[in-house]
Amino acid sequence: MESVVQIANAVAAGRVKAAAVLDEHRARYRETAKRLNALVQPRHAMAGAEALQLDSMPSDSKTCQLLAGVPISIKECFPVSGLLTTLGIAQRHSGSNPDAIDREDAWLVTRLKKAGAIVVGKANVPQAMFLHETVNPVWGRTLHPLAIDRGPGGSSGGDAALVAAGVVPLAVGNDLAGSIRQPAHACGIVGIVPRTATLGDGGAFQIMHKLEVVWPRAGFLARHVDDLTRALAAVGAIGCEAADAAIENQPSHLRIAFWLDSGPLEPSAAVQRAVLEAVACLEHAGARVTRLDGALAHAAAWTHLGILSADGGADVRKLFAGSRPIPPVARLLRLASLPQSMRPLLAETVKFFGRRIEAESLRATGPRRGAALKLLFQTRQEIATQFVELARHYDAIICPVSALPALRHGTASRLVVAAAPCWLANLLDLAAGSVPVTHVGPEEEHGRGFSWDPVVRAARQTDRGSCGLPIGVQVVGLETEPGRGEATVLNVMRIIERGRKN
Repeated sequence: MESVVQIANAVAAGRVKAAAVLDEHRARYRETAKRLNALVQPRHAMAGAEALQLDSMPSDSKTCQLLAGVPISIKECFPVSGLLTTLGIAQRHSGSNPDAIDREDAWLVTRLKKAGAIVVGKANVPQAMFLHETVNPVWGRTLHPLAIDRGPGGSSGGDAALVAAGVVPLAVGNDLAGSIRQPAHACGIVGIVPRTATLGDGGAFQIMHKLEVVWPRAGFLARHVDDLTRALAAVGAIGCEAADAAIENQPSHLRIAFWLDSGPLEPSAAVQRAVLEAVACLEHAGARVTRLDGALAHAAAWTHLGILSADGGADVRKLFAGSRPIPPVARLLRLASLPQSMRPLLAETVKFFGRRIEAESLRATGPRRGAALKLLFQTRQEIATQFVELARHYDAIICPVSALPALRHGTASRLVVAAAPCWLANLLDLAAGSVPVTHVGPEEEHGRGFSWDPVVRAARQTDRGSCGLPIGVQVVGLETEPGRGEATVLNVMRIIERGRKN
């Protein structure tokens, strides 16, 4: 399947029929559906009718449609009229729950359709979108396109798998804790998360209603950076001027900071190499590059996780009224609800037995209210103030997306902190993206030392057998003006993408 830009330009110019593009999508879907289990709610009949309607439009009407005829998948949490928003929870899928049926499209879906996109259906998600592993009892497990023993990540994992497998060239996801960037990295594709003021939540179903200073943000997954630019322009997230700037900005004007740190869990050898190779691409293009310590990002990660867990998982539990969460989700909810009074002693106990990362997590997370919650918000503000100073000197940061390549099935609840590098951008509402750089080499499967810590041991098992899996890097934009941070991220991602190909 061609790129988003190629498809849209050809359909708008009348060189290709939207119905023919959709036929190609259907063929690829049939080839991969049983193996991937990613497009769990196809709407091919409606999509076919919409493609024919687009083909019948006058040519001059299609020229303004930036996504004319482009097949797209939608993450299951976004309403699409006539489909279901189950979040992978059995009770929400039952016939006795009419509220699960989407009565109208999310506003982002409406914008995409107006831009000429053809929505082919909804993609799978983790249960309650609470894991970086796409599995639930309603739709089953989604597999990684390259490795049947691993998943595509989450929570936008179904969409990432579809893009990586060539089933769709563009997908809609959202991101509260790495849910676009982490699966993009795992699957070897590109993804972008705009700032809240730029695109907002896109009209997705809200899992956590009590969040005050961090929010889920809608974004896109694709195979090419130019396709992300086109998608953002098509829905008005960036103007044509900002999109042009993303393409034309001279690399020599860019000031780039980078670090190799991935937070609580040491990055795999291939992850560190990917960051260094991305930096080399930028230096070769003329950008000014400076290495920094990643300690501030480490602190930001724990602060973000603390804010997300401050209600003790109460909002997520409400979704399960009348049904039980799957074991890994239940485990995380139990940990989230553990009272603060019990955490210090338990943290010291698990640390004594070599479980360092779990001890750190116990201290940083859990129910908070009143003064304790205000203190957490104050910590966030202090980190934000330090990043304002950082933004005076740099345009963007290059760092890992995840400490690990694609995770093995059943390990996501143990390896939550693998996605910690993403949480800085979520905490501070910064534009961020993921771009593929390399693949794990055979000599990089065994670089992690022995440890009694169960998180590190799970990471060692993840590294083993990972040869050939894709590795991406994260680009975090430091500009806060709507559209400009996204333009910078796209520009830096494009330089890395082109440098990698050359």
